[in-house]
Amino acid sequence: MPLLRAERVRVEYGQIAAINDVSLEVESGEIVALLGPNGAGKTTLLDTIGGLRRPSSGTVWFDGRDITRIRGDLVARRGISLVPEGRGIFPALSVEDNLRMGGYWAADDYEPRFARAVEYFPVLETRRRQQAGSLSGGEQQQLAIARALMSQPRLLMLDEMSLGLAPRIVAELFDILRRIHADGTSVLLVEQHVPQALALAQRVYVLQRGRVALSGGSAEVGADARALSAAYLGDGERPGAGSRPQRAHAAPDQERLDVVELESLTVPLSLRDKRALQVLADRSGEPVGALVGRLIAEHVARQRDRAAQREASA
Repeated sequence: MPLLRAERVRVEYGQIAAINDVSLEVESGEIVALLGPNGAGKTTLLDTIGGLRRPSSGTVWFDGRDITRIRGDLVARRGISLVPEGRGIFPALSVEDNLRMGGYWAADDYEPRFARAVEYFPVLETRRRQQAGSLSGGEQQQLAIARALMSQPRLLMLDEMSLGLAPRIVAELFDILRRIHADGTSVLLVEQHVPQALALAQRVYVLQRGRVALSGGSAEVGADARALSAAYLGDGERPGAGSRPQRAHAAPDQERLDVVELESLTVPLSLRDKRALQVLADRSGEPVGALVGRLIAEHVARQRDRAAQREASA
């Protein structure tokens, strides 16, 4: 029996289905990666498993027990901890008070739990009395993970652990996550760094527009670069062996468009702007990456037309 099993889960925001008919399993002692473009429903799925959001249909089991509609604090007591996107620490509180919030029901067991957490993150011991908001970004992420470990979870869920961090810090966090897993904690990981996630996880699910578009062993999914790329770029159908992704045919009077593949495009955004962008993508029914690409193309077209007008009037 899997440690975690979500079966045909659907979550709605008003009239919009954020996730639709999603099923997922995590075995005891396993690391599972949950991948996909922005707006695919990854955060919504973690929030639903963690008891922070109620599904409109479907069931979530943990250790053989139905946890679909119990409160988030009770889900944590059952053995699931969530490290949210953006860390979610209490910046005005000290490092130690943040950790106490993570293990608030530990009572006399607090000190052993604290000692275990700072084994993974020794810097938190030296910053024990320091205000959490004064820590660096990497140290705040360490604090967020340590706080989640204070409840001694059997399943640790992490949402975009590497977001906004330097590559060196990301590599250190992945190494620590391997140690946490080796010590007996199962992991469900949402991660934007696909190669690192594939190297860490045993199995992978790829979400696309609220549905599972691809799943399997990490080596299998990583080897199928065409299908993985299709899931991220918004192609609704998985290409068959030897086939090429289908392109929409332009009308005769429309300009033929070429596809430009960008290996890396980094855009600094505040959390507020990121959420606003995701809302626009949900309304338009397309992945955030596709929306950004369309907006860039429209902007380039406008700039080109203005340049042409200036040349004509010169």
